[in-house]
Amino acid sequence: MLSERERERYKRQIPIFGPEGQDRLKAAHIFVAGAGGLGSPAAIYLAVAGVGTITIVDMDTVELSNLNRQILHNDRGLGKKKTISAIETLRDYNPEITINAIDTPISETNVRTLVGRVDGIVDAMDNYPARYLLNEVALEKKIPLFHGAIRGFFGQATTIIPGKTPCLACIVRNPPPAEVSPVIGVTAGVIGSVQATEVVKYLTGNGDLLAGRLFIWDGLAGSAEEVAVAQNPACPACGTGAGRTPSTEHP
Repeated sequence: MLSERERERYKRQIPIFGPEGQDRLKAAHIFVAGAGGLGSPAAIYLAVAGVGTITIVDMDTVELSNLNRQILHNDRGLGKKKTISAIETLRDYNPEITINAIDTPISETNVRTLVGRVDGIVDAMDNYPARYLLNEVALEKKIPLFHGAIRGFFGQATTIIPGKTPCLACIVRNPPPAEVSPVIGVTAGVIGSVQATEVVKYLTGNGDLLAGRLFIWDGLAGSAEEVAVAQNPACPACGTGAGRTPSTEHP
C-alpha cells in the first residue's frame, strides 16, 4: 500500500496507470548493470518513478572524464567509488525506495548470484562480453532484459522477453570491437530514458514494449526508426546452437 507521502510524490503519474500500477512499481526489484552513461539516467528515472528496490552494480571510480554523461555523479564525487556516488544521488532523488549498490565487476563466476531474484535487468554496460553474460542469465531465469547501447550521437534499445522475443545474441551476432567509445551525454540520456520507459511499461502493463523491435536513435538527424528483429534458430544462447559462445569478431 502507498503511504500518504508516496501518493503525493507520485500523484502526477498515478492517473496514468492507477494505484495498482504504482503498487507494482513499489513492489518491483530492478537490477541495473552499470552506473555509467546509460545506467545513470535509467536508474534516476526508475528511482523517481517509484521502483521499490534498485540494485546497481559497478566497479569503477568517478573520474572527470565521466561527467559529460554520467549524471549520477558530479565534481564532489571525484575519486569516490561509483557505487557510493550512485547511492547518495539516488537517495537524494527518492528516499522512499531501497537502493543496493555492489562494487564488483560482472563475471561468469558471479553474475547469477548478483542478479538473484529480480523483476528485470537493465543492460547499461559498455562491453559485449558482460552484455552476453546478462543475456544468458536473463534467459536462464526468464527475466526481461532491457538493452541499450550508444556511440556518439547514435544509440539503440530493445526489450528482450525470454521465450517470446529474440535474445541479445540473436540481435547482435557480431559485436563491434572493444574500444573507448566516443559519446555525447544527451545520447546516453535518450537511450537510458527509453530503457527506463520500457521497464515502467513492463511493470505496470502499459503500452507496447520494444519486443522484437530494435529502436535506433540518430541524434544528428534528430530522428528515430525501428527495425523488426527475429530469433536466430542457430543462436548460441537461445537457439539450436545454445551453449556456444557468440562470435567476438567484427564482420
